[in-house]
Amino acid sequence: MEHKHPIKVVEKRTGLSSHVMRIWERRYSAVTPERTDSNRRMYTDGEIERLILLRKATQAGESNGQIARLSDPQLKMLVESSASNFNIDPRYSSGGGNGESYHEPRLYLKECLDAIVDLDSEKLEKILLRASSELTQPEMMEKVLEPLMYKIGDLWREGTLRVVHEHLASAVVRSFLGNMVGALKVDESAPKIIVTTPPGQIHEFGALMVTIAASSAGWHSIYLGPELPAEEIANAVKNIEARAVALSIVYPPDDPRLGPELRRLRQILDDEVVLLVGGRSSGAYNNVLEDLGIEAMQRLSDLHKHLEKIRSKSNGVKTDVDFN
Repeated sequence: MEHKHPIKVVEKRTGLSSHVMRIWERRYSAVTPERTDSNRRMYTDGEIERLILLRKATQAGESNGQIARLSDPQLKMLVESSASNFNIDPRYSSGGGNGESYHEPRLYLKECLDAIVDLDSEKLEKILLRASSELTQPEMMEKVLEPLMYKIGDLWREGTLRVVHEHLASAVVRSFLGNMVGALKVDESAPKIIVTTPPGQIHEFGALMVTIAASSAGWHSIYLGPELPAEEIANAVKNIEARAVALSIVYPPDDPRLGPELRRLRQILDDEVVLLVGGRSSGAYNNVLEDLGIEAMQRLSDLHKHLEKIRSKSNGVKTDVDFN
């Protein structure tokens, strides 16, 4: 009987993250691992080798949809041809045996911005998928997606980018992050968190990243889209019995309606429901946040420890957090 390997082993051998492997399986049907009785994926040595070939091909710039249909011998020939034609260092085309990466996060960031300026959604999607195969999830979130979100906002406010550029980027990143969420398996008994933005806050990248971060921390993350008024948020919390609400505040930093909206939300939420508020412009509303007793949290990477703290508290204790 052929020996099979769990996904953690495959991650180490291929250099691919688990969510990228699941994308290859679900979206492209490039591999079909068997499932155990407990629904765990198990990969053969042949499937591991195929994933390595797929990774090399994408690093050479090949289209995901095209290479997914190739046989293993065809993939091998393509990779060998690409490495020869483009002089790819074999250390990098194999995923960097010494921990080296074909791209630094800042280079992926530049490529993403170039694709957005060119309104090339297919190229942007390909770059994100390639970056996610090279980088860890925290690196992908903190060194590519988060600065990408900020840079798009800056360029939009400067007039360098138009609304159409942001809409294209938002659609691609939303789909990409949605696939990441779908790849995360959360226990049925996990607490639920609602993620959205308050009225007037149209930028949703921050909320999407919080959705991923909370899911990876073991929470059921329910993203409801941007610009929800307090009453709608409170109604959703009641219907799904959420333990927490996360609001992303990115732009503008001076909306006079936001303070009363936050106060209204805190007022109508049950005391045991935790309110998390953060984002690039949340510091501009510090007076309101402090008045509501919200603790400041400086970066997205701090979210996990705060969610764990919330999860461990009894339902009767209210703990509000601000993630900047």
